[in-house]
Amino acid sequence: MLSKSTLDYDQNEKFKHYRSIADLQEYVLINQYQVEVQQYTKTNDGFWLYRAYESIEETVSFDAIATQITLAEIYEGIEFE
Repeated sequence: MLSKSTLDYDQNEKFKHYRSIADLQEYVLINQYQVEVQQYTKTNDGFWLYRAYESIEETVSFDAIATQITLAEIYEGIEFE
């Protein structure tokens, strides 16, 4: 979960470190203050594709593990201010 205190680190330094892991295929950040999921997926060419999900009706697909989850499931039971 993204917190205000670690947002910059998670999106930059931590992700930079994780990109050096050859087997890593997907990197996902989940915002805990609003409906927002950021997904980075490694392409066959070694580039990282960015997708942002901001609607509770959207579904995130994780190709590396052949599964899907809706944002409604991710945020189930969460009430935002």
